[in-house]
Formats: sequence, C-alpha cells, structure tokens
Amino acid sequence: MTPLERFHACMNYQPADRVPNHEVGVWVQTKLRWRDEGLATDDLHWDWFTGEPRWNLDPREYIDVRFDMVPPFEEKVLSREGEIEIIQRPNGVISKALITGAAEGMRASMDEYIDFPVKTPADFQAIKRRYRPSSPCRYPAYWEQFQLAGWGLRQHPLILGRNCSTLGYYWRAREWMGTENLSYAWYDEPALMHEMMEFITDFTIETARPLLERGVRPDYLFLNEDLSMKNGPLLSPATYRTFIFPQMKRLVAWFKSAGVRWVIVDTDGNCELVIPPFLEAGVDAIWPLERASGMDPADIRRKFGRDLRLWGGVDKRELAKDFGAIDAHLRSLQPVIADGGFIPTVDHLVPPDVPLANFEHYMRRKHQLLRGEAF
Repeated sequence: MTPLERFHACMNYQPADRVPNHEVGVWVQTKLRWRDEGLATDDLHWDWFTGEPRWNLDPREYIDVRFDMVPPFEEKVLSREGEIEIIQRPNGVISKALITGAAEGMRASMDEYIDFPVKTPADFQAIKRRYRPSSPCRYPAYWEQFQLAGWGLRQHPLILGRNCSTLGYYWRAREWMGTENLSYAWYDEPALMHEMMEFITDFTIETARPLLERGVRPDYLFLNEDLSMKNGPLLSPATYRTFIFPQMKRLVAWFKSAGVRWVIVDTDGNCELVIPPFLEAGVDAIWPLERASGMDPADIRRKFGRDLRLWGGVDKRELAKDFGAIDAHLRSLQPVIADGGFIPTVDHLVPPDVPLANFEHYMRRKHQLLRGEAF
C-alpha cells in the first residue's frame, strides 16, 4: 500500500498492510544526548512530522500556508540579568526565559509569560490588522506553478498548514490575552469573546480559501488548540459550547465542504469533558492523548466509540524505563490497534531522559505493533 492508502484505510477502519508510523520529534537536548551516545545526528532530518527514513516513518507533506501575524511583532531581548532574560516574542507575548540549558533555540524549561498584546477591545481591533488573509506571503511563492500539479498526484498524506500554524480558538485567544485574563474575559467581556471567535473563523477560512478553490484537496487539517491541563479543560464545557462550539462547527463544516477529508484537534492535557462538542462539531480525531493527564486510548475508545479516531497515547515517561516496561506499555495498546482508527505516537516530544538505546528498542517494537505481530 502507499502511505496515502494506508492512512485512509486506518482512518476508515479498513484492512491495511500495517498502521501508519508517525512520530512528533524530540527535544534538541535529546538529540544532543543521542549524539553523545553514538548517533550520527547529521544523518537524520529531525522533521518527524514530514517523516524520518531511519525509523521508517511514513512520509507526510505539509502545505506551508501561514495563519500567523503578518507582520509579526519584533522579536527582541528586552533585558537580561544573570540566567534570566525578558523577551518580546513575534506574537507580541512578553516572557521570562531561563538561559541555562538552552540549546539551538530550545529552552530547557517553559517560559513564564508576563504580558500579552490584547488587554482591551481597542487592542483587539489593532491586532486584527496583522491578520489580513490576502497577504501574498502567507502562501509558498509560485505554488500554483511549482506544487499544485504534484499535490494532485501524491501518494502520501497532504496536510493544510504545518504543525502549530493552524491555531484554534482557545489557543489564539490565550496568546492574545493570557490564560488568566482569558478566563475572566469569557464572563466579563462576552461580546468581545464572541467577536474574537467569529474573527478566528473568518480569518482561517479566508486564508485557506485560495488554495482550496484551486482544487487542492488536503487529507487533513490539524487544528492546534491546547485547551486542557492535567485534570481537565481550562474552560468549562458550558463556556466552550457558548463561545467556541458554534464557530468550530462552522469552520469544520466549511473545510469539509471545501474538500478537506479529516479534521484533527491537537490538545495536550485531559480534554475528555469537551470531546462531546468536538464530535458534534464534526471533529474526527484527537491528538496526542497525554498519558500523564489520564488520556488512556483504550478508555477513550470505550467511552466515545469509533466516531473518534485516536492519535498518540504512547507515554513518554515509559520510554525512560527499561525494555521490559516499554514492551508492557506497547502491549497494552494492542487491543486499540486491532480495533482500528488509532495511530500510536509518543504523546509529545521525546524528552532528554530517554536514552538512544531505549528509543531504538521502542521503534523496533513499535514496528511489530503496527504490523499486528505479537512480542
């Protein structure tokens, strides 16, 4: 089977030669550890969303359309003291970052976010000017001449937008306002929040429209939301249904009517309470099923059935243990693999406490898992 046939067979619960082999990637610090452990890091591509021949990851192609701010804010260091620097990011967020342990632009810890670009309705009107859908730089140069024909002949999945480019409703509003301010705004500024949600829908549709109207037919859209923490969503199901659900339903319906086959939502943490409105809005799958948050693929399948495809679900913490623990963990996924509609991947980037030998063992066992072989 081709990678394209294999992908759709899995999503449609149909027989296939094996389940697709997808992975997310690793921390830069993990790559440096593996280099010290003997891996020839220059022999790998390190863009695992696209694929990685060394571990037989299935190829995927991403249409490099931009849904971000144009122009962005200037990225600059505002101050530096000791091992801490204050940075203005391209999205206008100001954060406090730890210098210690950073490698190739990746921090060893999360930033502390201290200021955001939208504090008032006037700020939102100003920032909307950075989201002009018709900006030519949002699309690959000469894409109609260089890429359009090839997209129609592909034998691999085609995705609209790179990872973390097609941002969802909660993600965008959180970047504009910050988690705490956003949590109050649902109650204190409902008119503004409705306006934001509608604007996100309109902007996303109009940015994608030129591609889809020219006959591009992506296999899926990855909508990045990250609206959950360990114990549940960062907004109530009622708030989700009031503000986000109507726009999400409109957005998903438009994409599917325009030829996008599947819509997948990315949210870390435990999103179980908002899975029902996801499904009602037409969402087909969720990823990454973060195990530290209790997102067990078998449990989610029992609760929500086959209407919800599942991606992810491999506990990154298990990969830091011994080979026996890795084997036992992967065996626990076999029933969901056999049921179909499940693409197992590590539930986020592989962290630097995972030795190279463990990851290589994981990939050997995973290949058996994807082929339905016992081990």
